[in-house]
Amino acid sequence: MRIISGKHKGRRISAPKKLPVRPTTDMAKEALFNILNNNYYFEDISLIDLFAGTGNISFEFASRGTKELVAVDADYGCIKFIDKVSNELGFGISTIKSDVFSFLEKTNLKSDIIFADPPYDLSDEDFSRIPELIFNNNMLNENGVLILEHSKHTDLSHLEHFTNLRRYGGSVFSFFELTI
Repeated sequence: MRIISGKHKGRRISAPKKLPVRPTTDMAKEALFNILNNNYYFEDISLIDLFAGTGNISFEFASRGTKELVAVDADYGCIKFIDKVSNELGFGISTIKSDVFSFLEKTNLKSDIIFADPPYDLSDEDFSRIPELIFNNNMLNENGVLILEHSKHTDLSHLEHFTNLRRYGGSVFSFFELTI
């Protein structure tokens, strides 16, 4: 994987092969950040990265200047890797080793962007629980967005707060916002 833009543009990061992850492809990540770039000043926002895996998304935000970053993953190896890279590159990413659903049920953190990249084979019921817990716990700041990555075989458009989706190859980003 590589960092596409920002302070560490072009930097390649090699994650250990034994991590139980499926990183967001560079093509999908670049397309996502083209959308976000038009709506946010990365230096002024906060991010919660759920199912953070290799930290691919957190590293991209950090390279672009985001200072308030929290990465959540249940796998100790993933958390250890994110901490290592974050320290090497001076990112200051806070990591939390936790089951994401337990974290969402208990946290009082709020953020401008919450990015969730759960395993593509997660049940439809569990996919639905992610936005439900985030909105019920009021985790998004004003004008915040939840971006949920999933396979093209999963349809989340019927869920409350869904606003739109973008497809990139086999990956789909579903966007959820608090509409008043």
